[in-house]
Amino acid sequence: MFIDTHCHLDFHQFDADRDAVVERAAAAGVALIVNPATDLASSRRAIDLADRHDGVYAQVGVHPNDAGDFGPSTLAELRALASHPKVVAIGEIGLDYYWDKTPKAQQQIAFEAQLELAAELDLPVVIHCRDAHVAVRDTMRRWVPGAQMRRGPDAILGVYHAYSGDLEMAHEAASWRLTLSLGGPVTFTNARDLHALVSQLPLNQIMLETDAPYLTPHPHRGKRNEPAYIPLIAQAIARLQQVDVALVASSTSVLAGQTFPKLARATVETPTVDER
Repeated sequence: MFIDTHCHLDFHQFDADRDAVVERAAAAGVALIVNPATDLASSRRAIDLADRHDGVYAQVGVHPNDAGDFGPSTLAELRALASHPKVVAIGEIGLDYYWDKTPKAQQQIAFEAQLELAAELDLPVVIHCRDAHVAVRDTMRRWVPGAQMRRGPDAILGVYHAYSGDLEMAHEAASWRLTLSLGGPVTFTNARDLHALVSQLPLNQIMLETDAPYLTPHPHRGKRNEPAYIPLIAQAIARLQQVDVALVASSTSVLAGQTFPKLARATVETPTVDER
């Protein structure tokens, strides 16, 4: 069984064939799909899709590029939406210094407020970080101790979505009880730095994602991404880790269940995965 921990199934690129996308995913062995949100409207759509599909779960949150009008009323609605039984995390949230869409100070306000909301609600966070590694690191260093006190030292606090940091940052993320999700770029033949990184990561820190409709894996680059391509990502990780793809499937699924405790409790087994 595979799990796509990050697919924007609510985006308009899937309007024409969304049900078929879910069916193709299941046929490819992708049993569960987690739909992150980018704003309040996206949060509502994600919940609606989770209500309509047994294997789809939701996150609620405001992406840094959509945080321009983030304020107390936004936070209050997120708190209410997060009470839905199929909401598994607050996400995707974080900082994005690549696109100049939201002032950095406003991104920081939204990021910190949603981190605190997650700790308050005992939910993991899903972090977006683009060209903002230092700022995200510094924010997490301030937030993690308090979150660990609230949720307990053994709780997984969240995940770095589409991880693009270095090995040192990955080690620090592990000390914070954060997992790393990897997607299509790990299949790109020219992604040598990423390949070198993945070969050094412990398998029990890695989850799978598509970030569909974006970051389509090889050999489908240039086309819309979808959850049915998750096995291609797993195969690339298996080659880099020098393990069987079945181990990648089981390890990443177990870790998804540990990271998102509300994620299909009856379907995902959650024993501890030994370090490789």
